[in-house]
Amino acid sequence: MAARVALIGIGMGSDAHVRAIAASENLVLHGVLSRNQQRAGAFCKTYGEQHDAPVPVAYADLEALVADDAVDFVIVCTPPDARADIVNALCAAKKPILMEKPVERTLEQATAIVERCEQAGIPLGIVLQHRMRDASMQLADLLESGRFGPIGVVEINVSWWRPQSYYDEPGRGTYARDGGGVLISQAIHPLDLALSLCGPVSRVQAMTRTSSLHRMEAEDFVAAGLDFANGACGSLVASTASFPGMPENIAIHCENASARLQSGQIEVHWRNGEHELLGETTTSGGGADPMAFPYVYHQRIIEDFAEAIATGRDPAVTGRKALDVHKLIAALVRSSKEQQAVSVN
Repeated sequence: MAARVALIGIGMGSDAHVRAIAASENLVLHGVLSRNQQRAGAFCKTYGEQHDAPVPVAYADLEALVADDAVDFVIVCTPPDARADIVNALCAAKKPILMEKPVERTLEQATAIVERCEQAGIPLGIVLQHRMRDASMQLADLLESGRFGPIGVVEINVSWWRPQSYYDEPGRGTYARDGGGVLISQAIHPLDLALSLCGPVSRVQAMTRTSSLHRMEAEDFVAAGLDFANGACGSLVASTASFPGMPENIAIHCENASARLQSGQIEVHWRNGEHELLGETTTSGGGADPMAFPYVYHQRIIEDFAEAIATGRDPAVTGRKALDVHKLIAALVRSSKEQQAVSVN
C-alpha cells in the first residue's frame, strides 16, 4: 500500500517533493497545509488535474492535519524559523517527520528539534538528497573498498550564483528566517556529502563575507581550511556570487588515486596512469534557477523514509546525523567571527 504523505509548506522548496511524490508508485499526496488555505485549495486542485490523481486535502490548520489518522508521515518544507511549533505538534500526535534542510537556524535550535523527536520516539529524517545521487553512492563504495588508499586532501567547491532578486524575497538570506546565507542554505548539501564520504572535520579556520555583489544580511562567500579527524586536510570555497554559477564539486586526493565528483560524474585519475570517467551528467541548481535539478533524488529519500517507517529502521539521513553538518557550519561561522582556528564541537 502506498504511503500517504501530508505536505506542510508549498513554497519554492516544495516543488521537487511534489514532483517526486507524483512520480512514485509508493507515495500518495494525501493532504497539504499552507498559511493560506485558499492557496492550498487551489494547489490541491491543480495537483489532481496535472497528475490525474485524487485531489489532496487542503487542511484548515495544523490541528486539522495532526488529527488526520490517515497520514503516514509529514514532509515539512517551511522556512527554518517556522519549524519548532510544527515539530512539537507532530510529536504530540506521533506522526513521523521528514524535514527539508536545514534542521533549524542554529546548531542549538537544530539540536533541540532532534532531541524533541528522540524523546517522543518519532522518526525524523532530513532531506540531504545529495547522498542519494548515483555518483555519490558509487564514490562512497569506491572509498569504502580501500582501493584509493588513505585520504590526504579534500577540496570542496561551491561556485553558485543567485541574482539579487533571490535575496529580495522577505527573510531570505537573513539570520532570523534562514539562519544565515550560503553556508546553511546552499553549501550545506556538498558539506554534508563530504562528511559522509570523508568523515568528520575536527578543526576549521574560516573567513565569511557578504560581497559587494549582493544586498543581504548574511554571508554569500566563505573560504576555509579544514582538518579532518582522519588526518586529512582540506579546503572549502562556497559562494552564491559566482556568476553564472557552476556545478559544485568535491575532489578527494588519496594515496593511490584522485577522484573528482561533479555534475553526476566521477573522474578518477589513478597514480599508475589509468583514467576513468564514471556516471552520467546531471544538473544541480547552481545557477539563477535554484530548482534546475532532477527530482529523482528527492524521490529516493522520500521513498527511503517511507520504507524506514514501515520496517522500523533508521532513514538514510536521521536528524542526529544531520547535526554533524550543523556543527561544521557553526564552527565555520565562529571561526570567522573570532578570526582564529576553532575546533568543531
